[in-house]
Amino acid sequence: MSPHPYLAGAALPRVLAHRGLVTADAASHGIAENSFAAVAAAHAAGALYIESDCHRTVDGTVVLFHDPGLERVTGDRRLVSEVTERELEQLMAPRGGLITLAQALDAFPGVRFNLDVKAADAAPSVGRIVAPHADRVLVTSFSDARRRAAVDAAVDAGAGIRPATSAGSRTILDVVMAVSLRSRRLAVRALEGIDALQIPERHGRLRLLTPRLLDVAHALGVEVHVWTVNDVDQMRRLVDMGVDAVVTDRADAALRAFGGPAL
Repeated sequence: MSPHPYLAGAALPRVLAHRGLVTADAASHGIAENSFAAVAAAHAAGALYIESDCHRTVDGTVVLFHDPGLERVTGDRRLVSEVTERELEQLMAPRGGLITLAQALDAFPGVRFNLDVKAADAAPSVGRIVAPHADRVLVTSFSDARRRAAVDAAVDAGAGIRPATSAGSRTILDVVMAVSLRSRRLAVRALEGIDALQIPERHGRLRLLTPRLLDVAHALGVEVHVWTVNDVDQMRRLVDMGVDAVVTDRADAALRAFGGPAL
């Protein structure tokens, strides 16, 4: 079976720029993750794939922002869902600028976005916004229900194809169980409709990434992406194991390590 267009035509290993790219120098000037400047920096460094997160403001705008609250990034104690787009623009102005999901898709037409739906009320809006761009979007969430809601909304909004999708936490546990039981039937069922398993190498004391999991996923046409990996030697070790992509805060270093363009 042919891969989803989101995964087609791009060399392995894939480098997913985690929340854009904020170098040490940019951080020293106050640039924040998931800002317009961070996305632009990842694009300028040569990243084809950018990972980001979606929340919804009180007036219904889907924005790229990781936390439900604003305090860690802006110092404001309100939630994203409690402020308007305009208020968030003002808070993010000295931090690299707010970027909405619609702006990201329009401003960076050559980028493939990996979008983590962080809030249930954002899922339908995410789906409608990405529908015209479904060939270059992967929708994911820790919640399989949120992920499915966003994908279904994209299809309902007239997407020519469904967005690519990565497994949520429940599905990942089902896959790990299937691998442990050596049950191809359970693995096939768990991975139906899944394009990528995006996992940490370990979850607590449980090792998620194993050679057998890689073999099972690849045999079923599913990629394995590991997050969040910032050490270049660790990236190389994972790629040597057979991992298809790394999610990293150091996209510039990863692109250099694997032969991609970087500033």
